[in-house]
Amino acid sequence: MSLDRKTAPAIHSAIEFDYILPGINEQALSNGLPLYWLNAGVQDVVEIDWVFPAGLWYEQKQAVSQAVAGLMKNGTSKRSSQEIHEALEFYGATLKVSPNNDFSTVTLYTLTKHLAALLPIVYEVLTDAIFPQEEIEIHKQNAIQRLMVNLRQCDFVANQKIDAVLFGDAHPYGRYTQKETIAAFTREDLLSFYKQYYDLGNVKIFMAGKISADDVKILDGVFGQVAAATTALPERVFAVETAADKKMNLINDPDGVQGAIRIGCLFPNRQHPDFAPMVVLNTLFGGYFGSRLMSNIREEKGYTYGIYSSLAPFVNGGSFTIHTEVGRDVIEPAIKEIYHEMNVLQQERVDEEELLLVKNYLLGNLLGDLDGPFSIIQRWRSLIMNGMNEEHFNRNIRIYKSITAEELQVLAQRYFNIGDYHEVVVV
Repeated sequence: MSLDRKTAPAIHSAIEFDYILPGINEQALSNGLPLYWLNAGVQDVVEIDWVFPAGLWYEQKQAVSQAVAGLMKNGTSKRSSQEIHEALEFYGATLKVSPNNDFSTVTLYTLTKHLAALLPIVYEVLTDAIFPQEEIEIHKQNAIQRLMVNLRQCDFVANQKIDAVLFGDAHPYGRYTQKETIAAFTREDLLSFYKQYYDLGNVKIFMAGKISADDVKILDGVFGQVAAATTALPERVFAVETAADKKMNLINDPDGVQGAIRIGCLFPNRQHPDFAPMVVLNTLFGGYFGSRLMSNIREEKGYTYGIYSSLAPFVNGGSFTIHTEVGRDVIEPAIKEIYHEMNVLQQERVDEEELLLVKNYLLGNLLGDLDGPFSIIQRWRSLIMNGMNEEHFNRNIRIYKSITAEELQVLAQRYFNIGDYHEVVVV
């Protein structure tokens, strides 16, 4: 049957599609370690993530989590830092360690055929890192130098301060690195954190790519043959101490011509029933280039090159923040317009055309997240590490598709009360 090139194909909105999260295999390695894996894709590549409860939440001493992540690859009892990096480079592989507020993820990207050669090296890094003192000193010097450079930038300082204002500077989600905390930690601090929180007994492993059961056996042959009993983590409880003063104004550069604005409030994490509806409201308000904030403050007023709002969900809490940089002379007008857009969403219902555009944007991006093994496994990883399952994903899809203008207005009335927000302005 020949193609009819005179008739355009039908155009479908993203909202019309079915969104099915492809299933994954869940099994235990020989020693009981949990593995979640997905065989998909056409290229002979694989991603493996080892996820540990080793984020800022578990630090006994500040700056240690970042330092351990930065130095794990810099030497074991069998290989030097140079030998580890040369081996990875020889096989064209990438090994990175990414710490965040709650977890730390060690990620290997490689051609599937090199798994047998590379997994023993990763095992060494995860179980036998020695943190040479000379490497620690280099790390400290570099970290302090980067910090000093970053502290000259008003946006960097504003990001630090808004978290501290919302959670308190003693809270893991609110404290920020300082020169003194970098200088203070010792090799013993790093080894202690590494041994306790990078314990294989507490790891979850995620594996995706063009792989087979044979490749899983290779992984099991390295990581499934050692004793790895789950160890109890110490309970960590922190009080949120939100600042009483709603406004903070800092002069970081007396000659600065630009000011960084952060306006934020605490917001529940992914488990809260309002989180998924808020994803839609956030997208409409400031979550994409066509948002209300962007249309007003960038396109109409010309105050900024970009302004966005975002949700930051963590395991033990979260926040909602508006962030932008504007000319020093228009800081107050920009803040006024941000609050104006909040008020409009409280007072007026979104028209159906705009709401449909936002839904299509949100769901269209989600289609990209379901395309390819690495994106799919990351979606599963987020669900599993937050104690959620496929039904949570399906529920979110239903909300994204069906939420009404009336429901968004009620949500705005609940969460866009100006008196609940803190402002941080750094010039």
